[in-house]
Amino acid sequence: MPSSLTRRLIGFPTLTSSRKHCSGAHSRRAMVTLVVATTLDPASIGPASALLAMPGWHPGPFLQDMASFVNKYVRLLKHDNSSITEDHLDKRWEAATGEVVDDVIFLSRHTAASKRPALTIHPIGVPHLREDEVPPAGGKPGWAAPPNTRMGPWLRLLKVIAESHNLTPEFEVTLEATHHGPVIDSPTMFVEIGSTEEYWKRQDAAQAIALLVWKGLGLDGGVPVGDWHRNNGKGKILLGFGGGHYVPRHMDVVMKNNVWVGHLISGYSLLMEDNGDAGISGTWREAIKVAYQVTKKAFPGGEVLAHLDQKSFKSWQKNAILSFLKEENIKVGKPSDFC
Repeated sequence: MPSSLTRRLIGFPTLTSSRKHCSGAHSRRAMVTLVVATTLDPASIGPASALLAMPGWHPGPFLQDMASFVNKYVRLLKHDNSSITEDHLDKRWEAATGEVVDDVIFLSRHTAASKRPALTIHPIGVPHLREDEVPPAGGKPGWAAPPNTRMGPWLRLLKVIAESHNLTPEFEVTLEATHHGPVIDSPTMFVEIGSTEEYWKRQDAAQAIALLVWKGLGLDGGVPVGDWHRNNGKGKILLGFGGGHYVPRHMDVVMKNNVWVGHLISGYSLLMEDNGDAGISGTWREAIKVAYQVTKKAFPGGEVLAHLDQKSFKSWQKNAILSFLKEENIKVGKPSDFC
């Protein structure tokens, strides 16, 4: 057994995992899920502490000065920094331990001007930013991480958990549109508590998020929820365009149907300017292409359908987007197509 000093410096490459995929270059190496929490954020460390109070955890390797905890194929990583600045945690973990990161779940706080209490889930990226822009909250211009395949099923599970713990209707359970960093290559999502310090510290909300992770990852002994690998590449994936930050019309489809969720690009991230005969400028085409490409990557074999919040667009915007989707051979789905 390596000494504690060795564990701190290089990680511990012999951790076992109960999940292995049987195809591809990584078939002989453990595939793990990273759950990431920061001590700077009460809405992050609260759920992490509640999760670690559940059975089966033991200390894992250190990643630089970050402690980790192991439970089956799950690795909970605890750090003291802002999560949106912790780029490439997946690759750093793989380099330190030899384990391949299958997906990443960040526990975090949500802030909103409305100050409404909320439990939220969202993909990450800033695909709409130009190369010369500085991302205000991490990431890099023109980039988006592959969306975590668990988002749709976990949103529905979170709704059930919130209702059973009497958090609704006080807390809204919702998706958010794609936004912020950190830069990462693995399928990723943020799971958040909002929207003010009062709610970030709520123990009942923290317990609900911990239970979501516990059940969702199958740590309770059940079947993991939202694992695309178990789905044999079958299913329809909603790729949302338009709407506001909370994408209500995409939410309607996701909550009513057994649908998977890809990127959700809000209207304010589809930057479009009508220049008459000169055409429509802006980064909207790039944002659409990146969102589609990484969603396809996250759901191999799945049917990705673009879903438009049509009422949120002006007619010229909608027509331009539909025309571009056709050029790119991206199918468009109506709500009924996701049933």
